[in-house]
Amino acid sequence: MSVFRDRGVVLRTIRLGEADRIVSFVTESHGKVRAVAKGVRRTGSKFGARLEPLSHVALSGWQGRGDLDIVTQVEAIETFRGIREDLERVTVGYAMLEVVDQIAQERHANPRLYAMLAGALRVLDQRPAVLVGPAFFLKVLALEGSAPVLDQCAACGEEDVGSLVAFDLVHGGVLCRSCRRGRPLSPAGLVLLRQILGGELGAALDAGRSEATEEVSALMTEAMESHLERRIRSLHTSLVP
Repeated sequence: MSVFRDRGVVLRTIRLGEADRIVSFVTESHGKVRAVAKGVRRTGSKFGARLEPLSHVALSGWQGRGDLDIVTQVEAIETFRGIREDLERVTVGYAMLEVVDQIAQERHANPRLYAMLAGALRVLDQRPAVLVGPAFFLKVLALEGSAPVLDQCAACGEEDVGSLVAFDLVHGGVLCRSCRRGRPLSPAGLVLLRQILGGELGAALDAGRSEATEEVSALMTEAMESHLERRIRSLHTSLVP
């Protein structure tokens, strides 16, 4: 075994025996890590609360030869209390964790994915921005090389903004009036999508709840679920006990 140290976000946990847990992290330097946290479920555990999903931590431990490592020390970097205390934000936060859990590869570093998740959670913790989740999905699609075509019709190449009126996953982006199929796309919705990918993310996140933000949210959720080939359970399951 070798010692490892890293920073990571807790994605999910699974009970193991009577006192332990298997904890999945997305880390800065080691990709997705699955590690056993011994005794973490005991009342006197010194770092049990730090290993809950949504926690951003500095961790160290032993890297095993198999699939599981062992966590020996955890220090909290950010707890994202603002997210935990708001049901809507918790739902969005868990959806982002779920997406990263599917995208990240074990022991394959992806520092941009880690940084994107930590940054998105930081924004979500500070304000209930309507488009944080959908914007994160779109950014992850771009990171994966699957960004939708937004500057012209994905079917025929028409560039007139006024003619771009639909969004279709099969064609991989926006479509003009002549080629339209899939979901309708409003001019305001197209503006938001272009802002998110075009370096104006702050302007998009400042947008209040509207038909356009709901439209973008539905589009990006559908696009991400298509990319993952599975539903994002957190968005379709109530988190209320």
